[in-house]
Amino acid sequence: MNNTLTAKRLTTLVALASALSMTACGSMSTRDKSTALGAGIGAVSGAVLTGGSAFGTVGGAAIGGVIGNQVGK
Repeated sequence: MNNTLTAKRLTTLVALASALSMTACGSMSTRDKSTALGAGIGAVSGAVLTGGSAFGTVGGAAIGGVIGNQVGK
């Protein structure tokens, strides 16, 4: 399968999963929501920047989660 197509599918899947998971965040604190949102944005960004590599996606999610956690203080 074409790597570009795989990266687009992964990006779409992560964005969709993030959007759906946000609907279940009614009881979460602002900091928790910021962490989850940061992780979702980081995962999508990592996937796009590394051409869909798993390492880039997971790394982006981890970095985004930490940034989101700190912003949500």
